[in-house]
Amino acid sequence: MIEIFKAAISRGASDIHIKSGDMVRARVHGRLVPLTRERVSHDQVKALALKFIPHERDRLGIEELTDYDCSWGASGLGRFRVNILKQRGSFMIVLRVIPFEVPTFAELRLPSVLERIAENERGLILVTGVTGSGKSSTMAAMVEHINNTFERHIVTLENPIEFLHRDKRCSITQRDIGTDTASFHAGLRAALRQDPDVILIGEMRDTETIDTALKAAETGHLVISTLHTQNAVQTLSRIIAVFPPSDQEMVRVRLAETLQAVISQRLLPMKHEDGRVVACEVMNVTGTIRDCILDPERMIEIPELLEEGRETYGSQSFDQHLIELLREDKVTFQVAKAAATNPNDLDVKVNFYGEGKADEGVAGDGRGGGRGSNRGSEVVTAGLDPSLLRGKNS
Repeated sequence: MIEIFKAAISRGASDIHIKSGDMVRARVHGRLVPLTRERVSHDQVKALALKFIPHERDRLGIEELTDYDCSWGASGLGRFRVNILKQRGSFMIVLRVIPFEVPTFAELRLPSVLERIAENERGLILVTGVTGSGKSSTMAAMVEHINNTFERHIVTLENPIEFLHRDKRCSITQRDIGTDTASFHAGLRAALRQDPDVILIGEMRDTETIDTALKAAETGHLVISTLHTQNAVQTLSRIIAVFPPSDQEMVRVRLAETLQAVISQRLLPMKHEDGRVVACEVMNVTGTIRDCILDPERMIEIPELLEEGRETYGSQSFDQHLIELLREDKVTFQVAKAAATNPNDLDVKVNFYGEGKADEGVAGDGRGGGRGSNRGSEVVTAGLDPSLLRGKNS
């Protein structure tokens, strides 16, 4: 199995799926492709799960586990975020590949304005997007930038810990939910008594955690967290909506006072090479945007304000970034249009109309390498395909 993991990583896999009764599969540049021809048994998957589970008490109760998160690493191979689950009564494991080295903004091809956003001394920064859109990598790059730039105490609350940060100019305390603290909410409440300058919350899952995060931002800390929302306006609406109607006006006031930025991401398949490129909307909160947050009638003005504030504040809409990627010939028109907030608006803005719409490598769902692409689809006949071990197409 280690050889299969190595093969997946050499192909640039982001996730590895191991399911009882199925072939081992990997998500390579957005596409889920088989790595073996042989199917793995229930006992094989269970044995792997026992190897990944770090605590003896959890291993002893493995048959009762239905969902379990942990991290696992192997020398010379890498680190993984592990989710063990049951489906149809059998075990399945999904591993997310975590690089040893913490990425930089430049390596992730993120807008340079994120450096300035990460340098805020206080307030709330939110990184949003669907699962698998690179939120953890972006937050890790923020922590790394702060670590290289300032003398601060950074407390992270993660489930599980993904990137391992070394203490450089900062002291970094990384706490695993379930191992080092009971929950995000409990860890966040405790963090406020641990002299933090920066608090990273892996995910704001409930009203209590969001409320405590706002309190932390209000009391002079920089709070960085994530939500599974697709753009800035949806993010604001989601946070406000989790509170009772009687509290929502005050939540608007608190958000208007504390929110510094919202970065919303989508990963798109590249046009001329393997891999994916990030497209992101950046809302750098200005005085005018704070007024829009306070007034529900003006929330619809925010997308236009993002486009107008690109040169002055570094804000940008998804469409602006998509047009930039098209000009740089990084993605096809079909991929950009599928990822756009309003595809028809993008069509007008780029003035393509018929051009570029028949490009090769069309990927209508914005996740894969395009219809007809065989990239990463080789199947192992007995063990591993030699081309997988070489990391090349045959």
